Amino acid sequence: MKPNFVIIVADQLRADALPAFGNAVVKTPYIDALAQQGMTFSEVFTQHSVCSPSRVSFISGYYPHVHGNRTLVNLIQPNQPNFLKDFKQHGYDVVHIGERGHTFEEYATEQSVTYHGFSHSDGHDLKSFFQRKVFKTDPEEVRQAIDRHPLSRAFYHGCKEDNDLTFDTACVETVQQWVSKPKNKPWVLYIPLIDPHPPFDVEEPWFSMYDRDAMALPRQGQGYQPKYLEALRQAHGWDKYRDKDWQEIKAVYYGMVSKFDDNVGKIRQAIQDHQLDDNTYFVLFSDHGEYLGDYGVVEKWPSGVHECLTRTPLIISGKDIQQGKTSDALIELLDVFPTLLDLAGIQSQHRHYGRSFKALLTAPQQSHREAVFSEGGFNANEKDILEDPPFPYDLKGKVQHMDPKLVGKVACIRTRDWTYVWRLYEQHELYDRHNDPYETINLIEDAKYIEIIHALRDQLLQWLLETEDEIPPTPQVQWPQVNLPTP
Repeated sequence: MKPNFVIIVADQLRADALPAFGNAVVKTPYIDALAQQGMTFSEVFTQHSVCSPSRVSFISGYYPHVHGNRTLVNLIQPNQPNFLKDFKQHGYDVVHIGERGHTFEEYATEQSVTYHGFSHSDGHDLKSFFQRKVFKTDPEEVRQAIDRHPLSRAFYHGCKEDNDLTFDTACVETVQQWVSKPKNKPWVLYIPLIDPHPPFDVEEPWFSMYDRDAMALPRQGQGYQPKYLEALRQAHGWDKYRDKDWQEIKAVYYGMVSKFDDNVGKIRQAIQDHQLDDNTYFVLFSDHGEYLGDYGVVEKWPSGVHECLTRTPLIISGKDIQQGKTSDALIELLDVFPTLLDLAGIQSQHRHYGRSFKALLTAPQQSHREAVFSEGGFNANEKDILEDPPFPYDLKGKVQHMDPKLVGKVACIRTRDWTYVWRLYEQHELYDRHNDPYETINLIEDAKYIEIIHALRDQLLQWLLETEDEIPPTPQVQWPQVNLPTP
């Protein structure tokens, strides 16, 4: 019997915001239970720190640079292969809960999944939920938003009313309704939620759940730091924030994480209530992390590859998986779906860069990759494709347009011992992962590391050459018929 899969994807969830990954403050009982019943992977890294490039990468198996999937709008095309399509083509019902974008171009979703959207009667009103919740274009609305709270320029909204149907609530209700329907095929339940993505706001009891004074202060960088950090601090006024401001933001973010956990619990309970968990794997991860005040900034950045952005949580539970274990094998996020396909006995039909780590599920002490890679940014001559977003992202857009080199291309390699960051227009970075696991002390200017730098640079160049493009699998007609008049 083919196994089923419940895949829950958080948005902007830091790995170190979960107790399963070392956080002693946040309360996530349902995620904790999932980790105890399965395996936690502590060294998983996303290939991009922005939503769309990350999601396109882990669903297609391509690094963002391979097909130019480096923006919010360059998505999976209808004719492109991807891992959800693999499941569908091998007899699975692929259920895409909610109408979350950031993955498929027009008409591509229909080819890749079986069911899509909300079962809730108001689901159609939630299609633009994120845009309506976050963005504001009317000048008066912008002024009111800025005046409402002194931290508004840090994407902070504070305590919100508990009277609106939210996107994630609608997703949970859709899961609860779908599980009650008859099943005549194996299935994949793909659930991309929004929390804990900013704005930083949550209703009670989560808003008041965490003592502000108990929040650890943000980490600061030492040595050369990329110039966009200072540009963002000055543009948003973050350089004037006090400790208590950062603690307020972190406490609300942690509340959002606990609310996300509550939704995870409801999803798992719905599966269990209908006896669908015996042959089902549960998978939980995030598309990327969040600065959360580290380096004096919040949110993320297209050329940001800091550990707090690129290290993501991953938990997998199910039959034959060792329980309560942790693997510290180096894993790329684009390895997750090849592993799930492997568990289903499916061989993907397209060339990709993901590698199954199925062997780790029974032998967590094994290694997987020698190095993992992340990337981002743009060439300076790509100013025409840089974002020009409305409030509250307007200042981030202005910083990019002010100097495109502030969002210049970047490639990053991580090994067990080192992190090396190659920035196209700036000083490079080197971090000692053993003595500086959060990668805050840039050692690039210390001459004693020159041989290590050269070795890492060679590995990075090797990776770029091996993955720089992908020839389409379908050959084109070399001498196509041309229907034009002769000269």
